[in-house]
Amino acid sequence: MKPVQWRRHLGRHDAGWCLRANRWCSRGRARPIFAVISRLGDGVAWYALMAMLVLFDGFAGVLASMHLALTGVVALALYRVLKRYTQRPRPFVFDARIRALVAPLDEFSFPSGHTLHAVAFSLVAIAHYPSLAWILVPFTAGIAASRVVLGLHYPTDVLAATVLGGSIAAASWWLWPLPVQ
Repeated sequence: MKPVQWRRHLGRHDAGWCLRANRWCSRGRARPIFAVISRLGDGVAWYALMAMLVLFDGFAGVLASMHLALTGVVALALYRVLKRYTQRPRPFVFDARIRALVAPLDEFSFPSGHTLHAVAFSLVAIAHYPSLAWILVPFTAGIAASRVVLGLHYPTDVLAATVLGGSIAAASWWLWPLPVQ
């Protein structure tokens, strides 16, 4: 299959999954739950997490919060470059049957910034505080799912953001070695 054909084929399947998820969310009681999870992923939850780490763990919390903040800066820079470069239209722009169930924060779809940041932040936070995994893993999965069901991203936007967020977290561990516990 030629690259252009492959992209169209993938795009049709991607839009199809997005449409099914979006219709499911539109009909049920899941919409407000996903809307809240998505909005918490705007940054509120991550800022609160950093503040709590400082309050409850003192200097170690400050170091972990600095690690999270620097990881966030790198994630934001990569996200902005990729959005500007790819300029992939959001699903609700591409297919009129898909509804944006919350307002998007920017114009383009690829990659999902919410997912990229959630994965990067969660992995860094869990590396510092493994006991947070029980709350951060489901929360991050909820953020990723919310972006598709709310009609704001394609599944491939979320998948790519997951890989990118994981890569940023892994690189940050190499650059910012974790203290031995």
